Amino acid sequence: MILNAVNLINKIFKYYRIFNFINWHSHFPGKGASVLDIFQKCYDFTRADEVKESGLYPYFRPIEENEGPVVQIEGKKVIMAGSNNYLGLTAHPRVKQAAIDAVKKYGTGCSGSRYLTGTLDLHIELEKRMAKFFGTESVLLFSTGYQTAQGIIPTLVQKGEYVISDKDNHACIVAADLMAKGAFAEFKRYKHNDMNDLEEVLKRIPPDKAKLIVTDGVFSTTGEIVHLPEMVALAKKYNARVMVDDAHSVGVIGEGGRGTGSYYGIMDKVDITMGTFSKTFASLGGFMAATERVINFVKHHAPALIFSASPTPASVAAAMAALEILEEEPERVTKLKCNADKMRKGFKEMGFKIIDGKTAIVPVIIGDDPTTFIFWRKLYDAGVFTNAFISPGVPPGMAMLRTSYMSSHEDEQLDRILELFHDIGKELNLI
Repeated sequence: MILNAVNLINKIFKYYRIFNFINWHSHFPGKGASVLDIFQKCYDFTRADEVKESGLYPYFRPIEENEGPVVQIEGKKVIMAGSNNYLGLTAHPRVKQAAIDAVKKYGTGCSGSRYLTGTLDLHIELEKRMAKFFGTESVLLFSTGYQTAQGIIPTLVQKGEYVISDKDNHACIVAADLMAKGAFAEFKRYKHNDMNDLEEVLKRIPPDKAKLIVTDGVFSTTGEIVHLPEMVALAKKYNARVMVDDAHSVGVIGEGGRGTGSYYGIMDKVDITMGTFSKTFASLGGFMAATERVINFVKHHAPALIFSASPTPASVAAAMAALEILEEEPERVTKLKCNADKMRKGFKEMGFKIIDGKTAIVPVIIGDDPTTFIFWRKLYDAGVFTNAFISPGVPPGMAMLRTSYMSSHEDEQLDRILELFHDIGKELNLI
C-alpha cells in the first residue's frame, strides 16, 4: 500500500515538472503563438488537487481549538510539533485577558493608519516597552511582520543604493528587496550564511555607494543562526549597515530571549532589528527597532505603514502581555532550549539526518517529496502535527519535516513524538 502511494505521488510530481515546462513556454509564447487568458494558469494548476486526492495533503488544516502544545484538528487532539508559538503564550490566561480588555476599551479595530487616525496610546506604550527591552532608542510597530520588511527596505534603500541579502532570507525580505530594485535600487545576493561570499559581493560594490546588508537572525526553514560577528566586521570594513530579522530569534536565543545580537553579545552593533508578534509574542503584527532618527524617517516615508490600517487593540495588548511574561519568566527561554535539545539528541540517536542547531526549529530530512508526504500523514493519523517542506521550497533531495517546539511541551509529549518518528522511520526504511 505504501509503495502504491509512493508511485502515485511520484507520477504526480513527474507530471507537474513536465507541465511546468510546457506552461512556462505557453505563457511566454514565441512569434505567432497565441496568448492565454490571464486565468488559464489558475485552471491548469492541479498539483494540490492531485495530492489532496491521494489523502496526503498536509496544508491548510483548520485548527478548531488551541491549547498550545495540544490542538484540536478535525475533531481530534493532536500534539503540535510545528508551531512558532515558542513560549506557549497564545493560550496564556494573561495574554487572552489583555486582548479581551483592550477590545472592551478600544473596540475591535482602529479604522485608520498609524499616520492618521490609527495610533492609540496602546501603540505608543508597546513601542516604548519594546525599545527598553531591546536597549534601542526607538521602536516602530507595523500591522504584520511581512509588512515590516516592506516598510523598511524599500524606504531606506533608494535609487543607486544597494541592498545585499542572504539567498535563504525569508520571503518577506526577498519581496522587499525586489520592491527596492523596482524603484531602481541595486539588489545583490550572497551564498547562504557564507561570509566569504558576502565579502566578495561587497568588494564589487563601489565604496562610495550606500549599502544595507539584510539577514535572518535564525533562518526559518533550517533553524541555523547567522554568523553575525563576522557580518558586523564586514559591514564596518565596507561601510555598510546591518539589518537582522529576528522573527525566529526573539524569545528563543540571547539573554532573556533578546535575539541574535544578544546571543553574540553585540546588540549595539546591529543597526536595525525587525521582528514579528506572531511567534513568541502570541499575537499579530511586526516591529522595527533602531535609532530615533531612522525610525522617524521610516515613519514618515514607508507606504507599508502610511497606507495600511494599524495593528488592532487586541493584537497590541496581547503582545504587550506576552512581553511582560517574557521579562518576568526568562526561564521559559531556558525550558524551550532544553526541549529542542532533547529532540535534536533523540532524532540523531535514532539515525535521522537533521539540520543541527541551537534554536527551537529542528528539521528532519526525509529526502524525496512523496515519502515526506507519507511520513507526515502517518504522524498526523497517530496524533502529531509537523510541517512538510518540499521542493521547490527546499532543494531537491532535501524534503523535510520541519519540527519546532515550545517551552510548554511536556516530556511525555516529546517522548511520544520521538516514539512515532522511530516507528514510522523504521516502517519507511529511513532509519
